[in-house]
Amino acid sequence: MDFRFTKMHGCGNDFIVADDRDEDWDFDPQAIALLCDRHFGIGADGLILVRRADDASADHRMVYYNADGSSAEICGNGMRVFAKFIADRGLIAGDSVTVQTPCGVKAIEVERDGEGAVLLARVDMGAPVLEAGMVPTTLGGSPVVDALLHTEAGDAYLTCVSMGNPHAVMWVDDTDVASVASLGPLIERHHAFPRGTNVEFAQVVARDHVRLRVWERGVGETLACGSGACATVVAGALAGRLDRAATVELLGGELFVEWTEAGPVMMTGPAEQVFEGSWPIPDE
Repeated sequence: MDFRFTKMHGCGNDFIVADDRDEDWDFDPQAIALLCDRHFGIGADGLILVRRADDASADHRMVYYNADGSSAEICGNGMRVFAKFIADRGLIAGDSVTVQTPCGVKAIEVERDGEGAVLLARVDMGAPVLEAGMVPTTLGGSPVVDALLHTEAGDAYLTCVSMGNPHAVMWVDDTDVASVASLGPLIERHHAFPRGTNVEFAQVVARDHVRLRVWERGVGETLACGSGACATVVAGALAGRLDRAATVELLGGELFVEWTEAGPVMMTGPAEQVFEGSWPIPDE
C-alpha cells in the first residue's frame, strides 16, 4: 500500500503532510524517523497527519511527530501548513478553521491569492504559560526570566515559556556566531527540563524586530519554528527587550508575532506546497 503525501513548508520548516481522515496510518517512531530522514527517506522536520476531530468544537484534528519519531504537543509552522493543506483541498468552508491539537483547539484564518490558494495563515496560538512547573522547568522564578543554567559548554541565561510546548529563550549578540550546535542539545536534554525543551537563540535588532535561530526538540537546528518565534516575543516583552508585537527573522523567512493585551499570541506567516508523492509501505 502506498503512502500518499504532500511535501510542504512554512519558512523552510518542512513537513510531510497526509490526509489520514480514515486513520489508515499508525507509524511507529522508527518508521517516522525513516520517512523524515533526508538521505534515506522523503526528508522533513516532521510528519503531520490530518484526522477527523473528536472534539465537537473543532473542524479537523492535527497529529504531529518530530523527525526523530517522537510526538509533539503543537507546531506553529505546522499549523499554518495544516491550514493550507485542508483549505486548498476544499476541506473547509470559508477562510477560517478550528484545529484540535493535544494542547487545545486553535483557530486559524487564511489569506488566499487570486486563484484561491492559501498564501498566509494567522494562527491564534493561545496564551503563553509562564509558571515554571507548567512549562515545565525546575529553574526558579515565576515567570522564569534570565535564569542561570550551567552546562558543559558554558553558562546560559534562559527565559522559559510554554506555547503548549516548552521553550527556553536566550539572548545573544549575534545569531550568526551563536553556539547553537553545542549549547542547543545540552539545554534541550538538560535535567532542568523534564520533557526536554526547544531552545531559541535570539538577537534583538530593534524593539519590533528580532533575529532567531532555533534548536528544536527532537529535530535539531531548523530553518524556522513558529511556536519558538511566539515564545521569543513573549520572552522579549517580559524582559523589556521587545515590544509585544514584532517581526521575527528566521533562517527560512519572517513571521509576525503579536502578544495581545487580551492574552493570546497571534502568529502570521506563509505556507507553501513543494510537491506531492507516494512512498511504498511493505505489506506485513
